[in-house]
Amino acid sequence: MATKRDYYEILAIGREASEAEIKSAYRRLAVQFHPDRNPGDKEAEERFKEAAEAYSVLSDPNQRARYDRFGHQGVSGQGFGGFDTSTFGDFADILGDFFGVDFGDLFAGGGRQRGRGQPGADLRYQLGLSLEEAAFGTEQELKIPRLESCSECSGTGSGGDSSPETCSTCGGYGQVRISQGFFTVARTCPQCRGDGRVITDPCSGCRGEGRVEKERAIEVKIPAGVDTGTRLRLTGEGEHGRRGGPAGDLYVDIFVEPHPQFEREGADTRSILDLSYSQAVLGTSVEAETLHGPERVEIPSGTPDGKEFRLAGKGIDRLDGRGRGDHFVRARVVIPRPRELSEEQEELLRRLAELEGKEVKGERGMIGRVRDLFG
Repeated sequence: MATKRDYYEILAIGREASEAEIKSAYRRLAVQFHPDRNPGDKEAEERFKEAAEAYSVLSDPNQRARYDRFGHQGVSGQGFGGFDTSTFGDFADILGDFFGVDFGDLFAGGGRQRGRGQPGADLRYQLGLSLEEAAFGTEQELKIPRLESCSECSGTGSGGDSSPETCSTCGGYGQVRISQGFFTVARTCPQCRGDGRVITDPCSGCRGEGRVEKERAIEVKIPAGVDTGTRLRLTGEGEHGRRGGPAGDLYVDIFVEPHPQFEREGADTRSILDLSYSQAVLGTSVEAETLHGPERVEIPSGTPDGKEFRLAGKGIDRLDGRGRGDHFVRARVVIPRPRELSEEQEELLRRLAELEGKEVKGERGMIGRVRDLFG
């Protein structure tokens, strides 16, 4: 009996190799020695099986520990060929990445099911909301075009009293199996396209498809606190499946439209509060608008331009239920243009400049105004 090679030697890795290095080494060998790429090459087939056996042991921490301690005897009897078949799911993932083939049925034991319904496709809908609707929640009626089961044939696709016939090519399994070297690969049946049955007398309403396109009105409850990027999932509101398969889901993607007055930052909102020069210098008490209505803000004397005031709990409800955000008001000191001032206001400002010992431009009174207007 031939002596088995060391698993680390087969994969060309060291005994301290990480899980990622083991997987990478196996992928490289699987591609190199796969029977599809080496038809009729017995040596390549053996190398492929050898690499698969090594990977099945070294990718499992418990088996690897036994192998490191006891060698091949420590992992003997683990499934067929000396390695554990429970790791075949990993092989399916690895080989599927490279060869574009679904190995799942093969590694799961080759079980096949007749007449399996095909699930319906998922649908996506982009819903635009105002900031108020997003903040407080709303109910929207969406009109969704989708494929639904045909009412004339109850989704069978057959017309009159006829019934679908079992596909003679695949025997009703929807798949045909093709031997490819070491593997037997399942592929979609070309005659029935995976249905497992053939429609001999198509329904006039759906032309044998079993589904027809309809527009359905769906009421959607939008919770408070959604934001742009929030996705709502409505289970079973996608397209209907074929042959009794489950319906897909409807995903509603939220887009919150810009607001003319408020800006949003997560659960917080922000706005601008205009103050005159005298209000900023002397202080005042003014009302600021929030999503929850007007709120009084106390402005202390000497408030600089850009200072922010926090109104606790006047923002937006958090979607996860952890309270509500705040509203921030930013002071903006408005400087009027000369033509916006009355003669009295201008005189007072010039008097203020004199008291401060500051020089100012322009001329006083009406003459200066006329020059500003026509000059």
